[in-house]
Amino acid sequence: MAYALTAQSHMEVVLSGIYEQFGVTPGINARGNQTLLGGSTPPPEIQDAMDEAMNSGYVVFEELLRKTGDFIAGILGTEQAFVTSGAAAAISLGTAAALAGNDREKMGLIPDTSSFDRNELVFQKGQDYTYKRCFTLAGAKLVEIGREDGCTVEEMEAAIGPKTAGIAFYESGTWGNEWVTIEEARALADKHDIRLIVDAAGQIYPLEQFTKTAQIGDVVAFGAKYIGSPHSTGICTGKAEYVESAFLQNFIGYEMAGQEGLARPYGRPYKTDRGEVMGVAAALRRWFSMDHEERLAIEEAKRTAFHRGLNDISGINVIVPTTSQLGPNTTVFIHFDPAVLGFDGHEVIKRLEEGDPPIWTRTHDDGGSIGIGVQMLTDEQVETVIQRIASIVS
Repeated sequence: MAYALTAQSHMEVVLSGIYEQFGVTPGINARGNQTLLGGSTPPPEIQDAMDEAMNSGYVVFEELLRKTGDFIAGILGTEQAFVTSGAAAAISLGTAAALAGNDREKMGLIPDTSSFDRNELVFQKGQDYTYKRCFTLAGAKLVEIGREDGCTVEEMEAAIGPKTAGIAFYESGTWGNEWVTIEEARALADKHDIRLIVDAAGQIYPLEQFTKTAQIGDVVAFGAKYIGSPHSTGICTGKAEYVESAFLQNFIGYEMAGQEGLARPYGRPYKTDRGEVMGVAAALRRWFSMDHEERLAIEEAKRTAFHRGLNDISGINVIVPTTSQLGPNTTVFIHFDPAVLGFDGHEVIKRLEEGDPPIWTRTHDDGGSIGIGVQMLTDEQVETVIQRIASIVS
């Protein structure tokens, strides 16, 4: 069926935004780099780099991935790197590298690892988190070890057996002494000649933490949305032998294997476009050259604005954390006292989301508080959120 725009409908399209044209309601992201809201907004210079890449002609994609990967590895101090379609893809491809190594026949069998001598990864039970399943997408079996409140080096080593291909490690930057550290995991991996696969999605600041984590794993995954790249991008980096294996199992590896008469690897769904790849390289260059003290001062001014605008209202207590910032999140917490207001943070969240435009925030602690990630908010949006909260509780 053919569709034609009438003069009136054409005018409506011109006068409305692109989201409204397709019936989608845009709003204000007061959560931060959350996937459910689209993850990130690339700064103008990164968007310009992406647009230029998309409008400057075509490239051989292997060359694009390898040349930008060389740049990324040089920045991070690793042996090799390449851009992926998010941190989850980097985790999955890194696990595939640990399982198959340079064995092309095994690459073609993944995710069916039933015939592999080694297809298990040990994982600290108490570090359970939403995205641990990404370690299993290539066919690895997670063997959870330790206790809910910790794991010792001895417990981890005891769990390493003949079927163990590696250690799956979630690096949050906040684990205490009751857990096997990433350095201890590295030592165990070396001792038993197994691989260390690290999910370090948000470990992008301080810069020393970024590079240290990148250099310690055999394969390490980062989410590039946290550094100003598009939501759908990530970085796979680490030791050349295993990053190369991950590279060969990525989406162009599927076609490259076909041209060489080899079994095709499983990673075809992890596709990126040339604009996204260039966006990651440009964003990383910007991240390592920008003044982070200035960046954090801007974020701090946003948090201070919430304290100044709301803390004197009866029933509200605004808390600005004073701990050193790790990772991408810059958050301010707002507590609502039900005894004074007659409702708690859940009701505030509901009313914010039902407003025009909708404002999306996070629940914090027992529901009496909300957490606002300020890094995606403009100064104008900060004031809008403050005014909306004040009007809800007034």
